Amino acid sequence: MISGNTGKGYLLVVLAATLWATLGIFYTVLTLNYHFSRVSIVFWRALIAAGLLFIVLVAFRRPHLQISRRDWRVFLALGCFGIAFFYVVYIYAISLSGMGVAAVLLYTAPIWVTIYGIIALNERLDAQKAITLLLATGGIILVGQIYNIQALWMSLPGLLAGLGAGIGYATFIILNKLATQRQYSPWAINAYSFGIGAILLGLMQTPAEQKLILTTSDAWLWLIALGTIPTLGGGIAFISGLRFLPASNASIVATLEPVIASILGWVLFNEKIDIVQLIGGGLIIFAVVILHIPTKNSI
Repeated sequence: MISGNTGKGYLLVVLAATLWATLGIFYTVLTLNYHFSRVSIVFWRALIAAGLLFIVLVAFRRPHLQISRRDWRVFLALGCFGIAFFYVVYIYAISLSGMGVAAVLLYTAPIWVTIYGIIALNERLDAQKAITLLLATGGIILVGQIYNIQALWMSLPGLLAGLGAGIGYATFIILNKLATQRQYSPWAINAYSFGIGAILLGLMQTPAEQKLILTTSDAWLWLIALGTIPTLGGGIAFISGLRFLPASNASIVATLEPVIASILGWVLFNEKIDIVQLIGGGLIIFAVVILHIPTKNSI
């Protein structure tokens, strides 16, 4: 029987996955309806989230803002790769391949973390990890339609962007874990990573792109909602859920995001995923679930 706190934890993680799944809605509306550049959209997403976090930290948790000089490399890497790179390739993936396919490819992140552990941390490639990698590889082949040369040529940019998003998200997970191990609060980690990412994304834009957004007043509600609902809301719900659940359980529940994103893309934008891609997406999600099953050697 699930206890009250455990049930609350699962509900919070489901809420986080649902909020994250709406990212494609905001990205699609802002690119198609308002013709904003993709980089401009993710710049304002990061800037709004960082601004709100810094306001809260300065007002209520100022000591959390102190960063050791030796740890600035971690935060700079977080902002550069975990935010700037990740945000850019993910919005391109959604634009090129749709909400559902992009979200499925995003969830290859645990697979990249596993590969990183094997290569960089000398972790053992056991049977569980080998099966996981084989399932994920098969899923990527089906989702990206690599078996069909003509379809691959058409979907290759979206496939590469989606896999890039997965790598970016994996980088964020690894660096976020490192920053957490150095005793920094999740709020400070997010504030600095969003802030540094926003600075880098701001340098990638032209004055004309910024002028378009600043003079389009009716789009500001969408931008503010993007920075608060899926970005901060999803993060806060997930972190709150982790108070009541093991991280592995929360990670598995979060794989609901591509399922919800696919449904939203189909209902709102008439995006279609064929049966082979659905099977591929199922293989990727199944691989992530297997990856989090405790082994005999687990602590």
